[in-house]
Amino acid sequence: MYQKSRLLELIRDKALQFGEFRLASGQLANFYLDCRKLTLDGEGANQVAHGILDLLVATGMPQTVGGMAIGADPITASVVTIGWQRKLNLRGFMVRKEPKGHGLGKQVEGPFQPGDTAVIVEDVVTTGGSSLMAIDAARAAGLVIDRCITIIDRQQGAAEKFAAVGVTLHSLCTSTDLGLNK
Repeated sequence: MYQKSRLLELIRDKALQFGEFRLASGQLANFYLDCRKLTLDGEGANQVAHGILDLLVATGMPQTVGGMAIGADPITASVVTIGWQRKLNLRGFMVRKEPKGHGLGKQVEGPFQPGDTAVIVEDVVTTGGSSLMAIDAARAAGLVIDRCITIIDRQQGAAEKFAAVGVTLHSLCTSTDLGLNK
């Protein structure tokens, strides 16, 4: 089951690195959170999935969860799998950065129908750029999105940007919880 204190320990042990890094937002930062090292680890994936599912139960269950490939893919898989074990009926989807150039040419893949309610999942948000792209693509595919759940909010403006497009940001933890400066 989810324990925030344990999730914070796992993030510090597996995902947190110090140095100088350029983030996806283009900003420079003195720490980097490589959450793939968390979400591709059994205990880390379990903590994340249970934490997200607890938030979904508290805020209202959607029909689907997903986000931008590749960071959201292991989160989606864990949430859908643990959700099934908890008898919660969830399906997953993934958003490509651009539509496929072959096959059906889809940008959003998964077992969903237009009109399904969906929540975007994300590993880390800074300014929210990747998640906003996922929200736009998922909405264009017909999904109804009102929330984004991230493992870590770096607290650098994403919540305000999401609110401007009608999406509420929830996080399992923040950079403040980790004792990190912005």
